[in-house]
Amino acid sequence: MNTITLKTNGSIEHEGKIMESGPLRFLGFQIILDEGYTLRSYFELLQNYSLLAELNAFIPGYHEQYSACPQSGCVCNGVEYLEFSKTVEMIGSPQKRLEIYHSLKGISGDESVEIKSMQLANLLDLPIKLGKLRHIVFGDRVDLFEFDTVFTMFEFIDGIAWELSFHSTPNQCAIRR
Repeated sequence: MNTITLKTNGSIEHEGKIMESGPLRFLGFQIILDEGYTLRSYFELLQNYSLLAELNAFIPGYHEQYSACPQSGCVCNGVEYLEFSKTVEMIGSPQKRLEIYHSLKGISGDESVEIKSMQLANLLDLPIKLGKLRHIVFGDRVDLFEFDTVFTMFEFIDGIAWELSFHSTPNQCAIRR
């Protein structure tokens, strides 16, 4: 599979060269995140390659929120990093169904931390790491398997945008720390 590196400054590196334009041709490429890649790096990617912002209807609304955030120090106590992962659920009865979705969660130690109630300004400077694929089989009992996997640039951009769409708590209602 073709591979690209998403750099912390929001650029795309392919075969050792920074790509100045043409990001759509890389949507199906496997991504590697540069050491120290953060949610801020994700938004820089969307600014550097504005065409990518058209991939998800929620993305344009984030630009205003992102622009209003401080330039640094946007972290949340109790969350060490964000993990982007993939889940495949097989549901056996009464109807047979397969669901595939992506998640963005906070991680503290070995524990998963829900971030939906956290403001963007508390998440921007947290590192992002790529997680595993979780395969869950629902039947008479629930079986859970974890696998190493790859993520494409499209999955990454769209998956994070989808997850952030649930972050709608107004600033006035945010939990202050």
